[in-house]
Parts: sequence; C-alpha cells; structure tokens
Amino acid sequence: MKKSFVTLFSLPFLMSTALAETAAPSSVKPPLMRQDSGAVTIDNQNSKTAGQDGPVVLEDFALIEKLAHFDRERIPERVVHARGVGAHGYFIANGDFTAFSKAGLFKAGKKTPTFVRFSTVMNYRGSPEAARDPRGFATKFYTDEGNWDLVGINLPVFFIRDAIKFPDFVHALKPDPVTNMQDMNNQFDFFSNAPESVHMLTYIYSDKYGMPINYRHMDGQGVHAFRVINDKGETHFVKFHWVSLQGVQGMDLKATHAADTNYATKDLYEAIGKGDFPKWDLYVQVLTPQEAAALPYDAFDDTKEWMGVPEQKIGTMVLNRMPENYFQDTEQSAFSPGVMVPGIEPSPDKMLQGRLFAYSDTQRYRLGVNYQDLPVNRPVPEVQNDHQDGVMSIRPRKGHVNYQPTSRYDDPGASVDETNPGKGIVRSEAPQTDLRNLSRYQVSGVVLKQAVHPTDDFTQAGQVYRHFSPYEQEEVVYNMASDMKMIKSHETQLRFASYIYRADKTYGERLAKALNLDVTEVAKAADHISDTQVQ
Repeated sequence: MKKSFVTLFSLPFLMSTALAETAAPSSVKPPLMRQDSGAVTIDNQNSKTAGQDGPVVLEDFALIEKLAHFDRERIPERVVHARGVGAHGYFIANGDFTAFSKAGLFKAGKKTPTFVRFSTVMNYRGSPEAARDPRGFATKFYTDEGNWDLVGINLPVFFIRDAIKFPDFVHALKPDPVTNMQDMNNQFDFFSNAPESVHMLTYIYSDKYGMPINYRHMDGQGVHAFRVINDKGETHFVKFHWVSLQGVQGMDLKATHAADTNYATKDLYEAIGKGDFPKWDLYVQVLTPQEAAALPYDAFDDTKEWMGVPEQKIGTMVLNRMPENYFQDTEQSAFSPGVMVPGIEPSPDKMLQGRLFAYSDTQRYRLGVNYQDLPVNRPVPEVQNDHQDGVMSIRPRKGHVNYQPTSRYDDPGASVDETNPGKGIVRSEAPQTDLRNLSRYQVSGVVLKQAVHPTDDFTQAGQVYRHFSPYEQEEVVYNMASDMKMIKSHETQLRFASYIYRADKTYGERLAKALNLDVTEVAKAADHISDTQVQ
C-alpha cells in the first residue's frame, strides 16, 4: 500500500481514455475558428504587417485579442487551497435529518448534484501533493433552493479558533518573505505562541490522518458547528462529517518521499475512469442549545471535537465524473461557507464568522464579482436580482427596472421581496411563517474583544494521542521531531514540547527525548503554563 505510488499510476492509462475518444477517424470538417466576438478567423497563422518586412500593425484586432487573452490565462491563484482536483457527483438523502433541518435536500430519497474540490492548503498551484498539510474537502450541493457549500477539511479541528489570527497563521506557514522557502522556525514560533494548535498538530503529524494515501481514503469534516432550523422553527447545533466508504488510510515519511508529485490527482482520475466511484456517507452530530451550553468547553471552538456526542447517518455521496476542463470547473469553482440554504445557518464560531466574509471576498478578487454566474458555481434556480455589471457580467440583464421596491411588475427586470414588494405594500418584516425566513435567536452581553472561554488547549490533544495505537504514537512523535529538529530556537522547542507534555506526559517525554531536550526542563516549563491556557 505504502510503496507503490509510482507504479500504480502510469501515463499510458491516463492517456487511454482520451485516445479512445479520439481514435475513430471522422470525415466531418470542424467549424471555422471564430473570435470571441463571433467573427470568423480566416488566417490564424500570420500577423498583419505593413508590407512583407514591415512592422505588425495595431489594427490586427484578432492578434491583439489573442495575445491579450493569452496574457490573462492565469488568474490569481487561491492564497490557500491553491493545489486541487475536482469531481462531479450526487448526494442522496436518507430522510433522517428532516426533524432537525427544513432544507429540502435532506428529504428521504432526494438526489442532489454535487461538485467536490479536494486540495492541499499551504502550497502553490503546481506544488507536490505529498505534503504534511490538511486536505481541503469542499462540497457544493446544487439544491432546488440554491447552492449549499459545505467547506471543510479532512480533520475534525483546526489550528486556531479566531479568524483574526488566520492571516498570521498563513503567513507563518507560507514561504518566508526573505528566503521564499517554508521555514519550520517560523511555523513553530507561531505554534509555540498558539497553544490551541496542539490538538490539530497531533492529527497532522500522524501517518493515518496527516498524510492521506489519496483523496478517496480520507474523511471530510465540516469542522465548525452550524445552526440548523426545522419547519417548526426549532434550533439545533450540528457538526457534519463525511465518512469514507473506502476507509481511512495514510502513509509514512518513506512513502511520502517516494510519492509521485500528482499521486492523489492521478488516483482520483484512475478510480473514476474505471468506474470505481468513491463514496462517502454523511454523518451529523446534533446538540440542542442547552446541550451545547453544557459542554465542558466552548461548543463553538473549532479547535475542539464534540467527543462523546453520537453521530447519525443522513445520506450518501457518490463521485462519478471528472470535469471535462480542469480550469473551467476545478480552478473556477468557488466555495464559501456563507453559501447556505434555508434550514442551515451559521453558529457563533469565531473562525466560521470570519470565513463567511473572507471566502466570498477572495472569490471576488480571483474571479470577479459575478463569480457565481460561472457554470460550475451557477445555482439550479433562476437568479433574479438588482446586481448588475462588473467583471464577467454574463447573466442576462433585461428590463428598465434595476431597483427594488417597484410597482412595475410588467417589467422583465422587476423583482420583489416579502417585506416591501412594491405597489404600496410596506411590511415591518417578512412573515415568520415563511419557511424560507431566517431564524431568530437571542444575543446578550457587552460588545468587546475577548478570547473564547474556557480554552482547555491540551486535554483533547492528549485524548487523541492515547487513542492512537502504540505504532501510531511512535510515528506522530517521530514525524513531529523530524520537523522540529530544524528549529534553531531552543526556547521555541522547549515551549512547544511543554505543550505536548501538558497534553500527555508520555507524549511530551518522548518528544523531548527525540529532540535531545532535558525532560526535567520540559516538565518545569509545562508547570508554568498560564492557567488561562488550560482552564
């Protein structure tokens, strides 16, 4: 399993499907080339010049358009999740979630088209896939009520709990601004000052979870808690979990170093190409607001798992088709956790709250303000609103009325809402009986900047470590020490090792020995960790 990546995926196989489709000769002449304007291109071989040996003239519009388009073939890549692969599929619900959410896609037997983009997180678009890095697992559901984006990763928690720290976290893990190389000194300097990262790093440095054997053999996690509303207006909080029916498998450092640069992408193309369609069951954990409040940690802290809360299956997803064009589907696919349908709403999770803005904003930067009109992002229902113009305005814009409210119902551009639909009708709010309406919930307290409380940064990391098999325990220490040996600062090594010691004494002692640190010094540092980090 761990030593055959290079031989499993051969170039002849990848070419075979395309060759089969084009091998049969055809007597039908292809259509003449046309410019984007629709004008026929008679000569695509020669530029227009002033005489045989003269300069190229500016009036060669076809040449200018061709070069200008070529110059812009590379859109800004994603700051994170730049390297990815996508696949189309469908989700079938089993109906067991309708008691908690009024979202139509959860009705028994309902089949909803999906598009999934798997990715690494930190490295650039053409980087090797075999990186010790979380794997993105972003799913777009094309529901009858609009799109729902479940934007997650392969692990149940994250490194930090507040979005205000996300740019710093990414800067620390991205290439150094001086050397342009990733630097463990930067990474662990950050982690040693962010004790909440210990839980996530325990997963990351394991073989099974931190280095997936491919995208098919890994789970997907929504990470955040979400608020769901049923048709009675009742509120629950949930966490979503994709469970791989292929099983979860990882690889060790030796297999990682031997892996092909594109090993996970090749695996997905090969599997779907031969009809071995990967499948995931969608599970959900459910808590009432009272149960969420009673947890011994903040229920909306994304560095925590809801340990001990049972899961229930609510449906199954199958991926059965690769995109016909990588750029148009995979690269232009745009996800945001703010893209929701009635029955699914945000929770107070501070990371989720920041992502609601940041993810859509990065798509506006990359693809333009009309990014949701691109085919891969376009919802099933016909869109009608007063948005207009901007980069890549491709949705038909008809009529005189580009504002609301209006009484001009006969105008093709007119749209209404339930609060002020025009014709003199003014309501104070939309009817609460409308199942599409957002929920109401109480908030209280003083507006302030304050850390999540209680934090308890180490207990769950220790539980994860103790859940590992003896071999997995050895590997997580070995993998972590391999990176930490590159750290020049003794203070950074000592501080982070003390976090591991607080998570689990044996875990910390083994890491200290692997780094040639004085175990007594590590234990002493662990005893002096501020109480605010463990309460």
